[in-house]
Amino acid sequence: MAIVGLMTFFTACEEDGTRVVMSEDPLAPSIVSMPDLTLVRSQANDTLVFRGTPVDPGFTASANYFLEACPAGTGFVSKTQVWSGVDVSEIKITVGNLNGALKKDFPTDQVSPIDFRLRAVLIVDAGTGSPGTSTNPFEYTSDPVTADVTVYGLPRLDLVNSGKTQKVESALGDGNYTGIVKMSVANPFTLSDPDSGTRYGGSGGLLSVDGPAIEAPADGYHVLNVSLPDMTYEFEAMMIGLVGSATPNEWSSPDQKMEYDQNAGTWYITLDLVAGEIKFRLNDGWAWNLGGTPGNLYHDGPNLPISEAGNYTITLTITDFEGELATCTIVKN
Repeated sequence: MAIVGLMTFFTACEEDGTRVVMSEDPLAPSIVSMPDLTLVRSQANDTLVFRGTPVDPGFTASANYFLEACPAGTGFVSKTQVWSGVDVSEIKITVGNLNGALKKDFPTDQVSPIDFRLRAVLIVDAGTGSPGTSTNPFEYTSDPVTADVTVYGLPRLDLVNSGKTQKVESALGDGNYTGIVKMSVANPFTLSDPDSGTRYGGSGGLLSVDGPAIEAPADGYHVLNVSLPDMTYEFEAMMIGLVGSATPNEWSSPDQKMEYDQNAGTWYITLDLVAGEIKFRLNDGWAWNLGGTPGNLYHDGPNLPISEAGNYTITLTITDFEGELATCTIVKN
């Protein structure tokens, strides 16, 4: 009876299915071709096609694939997933969806060299723990392919001839634009829509197509609000500065004005300080001011100490302008 039982066992194993043997050197997937990656907002609904070849482990297998991106030359230490699926012969993705995935990690409205790769995840067995199982799958990645990519940001108006490259953006895409911009009375400017090619000018708060250059109310940073539906514009002074006994003017105005990084959304300044105290305030006044600790700045908070004289670089990140909340770094150079 034991011999009969063993014969039945081996027969059942043969009838269960074909034996699967994995190649000692599986072929990784590859990217065969890529589309032009100059992404344009007006083409957001157009379809881009990446073409690739699947992983070949030596037998017919299904795999999950991921199209990933990273800054060129960084080895996918930090990666952005732009697509996933099971067929890499034609990877179809709209311009808008690709742009939406990339703009989280890459600068907008400029060209960036980006590496793309295909990553295949292959599950051979439904068991646990062993190589090829759902908890320990096989992974294969293609060689990276580098492309110059232009990622577009929010709808914007560029300030032409304002003295530096800057823009105002429409967060809702409704024709209302805002941004913190640096003004100079010596540099009247116009507003250019890069999507339509339309240029706007104006005076007295009223815009017109191809109108005269707009004159700034004063030097320094301002919030510029533009409404194309109403064809209006307005300025609001927005100058963040340092004040205090450690600064050159001590507690008197004018404050030591900070510069604004429009891409990072931070204020910064490098200057010589003496031992003393500092605070941040708006437009040389106390109605809006920040103190506390570098990790927790708030309205009317305590003065920040500067323990010794030296050259410092100070960066301010406003997390809630209306609520007067922020953080900062104070670094002695």
